[in-house]
Amino acid sequence: MKQWMGMTAGVGLFTVLCSAWGDEAPACIEVTVGGYKTPDYNCLSRQMGNDPQAAAAARQAREALDVPVERRPPNSVGLATPAATGVRMGDTFGTSVKPQRPASGQ
Repeated sequence: MKQWMGMTAGVGLFTVLCSAWGDEAPACIEVTVGGYKTPDYNCLSRQMGNDPQAAAAARQAREALDVPVERRPPNSVGLATPAATGVRMGDTFGTSVKPQRPASGQ
């Protein structure tokens, strides 16, 4: 009976320690080579990835990038805008088909 109680207590203690250890993130190790410190970026990423709000923020970012083509601004899909055309044409915008060019220096 004493042996059974000791074994049960040992298993219970082992379970509690394992669960406590499993919740804690392992420490990140920095390595110094030739005077330069290099952090473990995989470990840091894992530590930062446990934020429950990060998934919602990532989903919102993906939704913001998935705008249909017809709703995107013209300059993001490579179309000319009136402002860009006005800069390119100069003073002749709306009056001539030839862009304004500086006078030749002859």
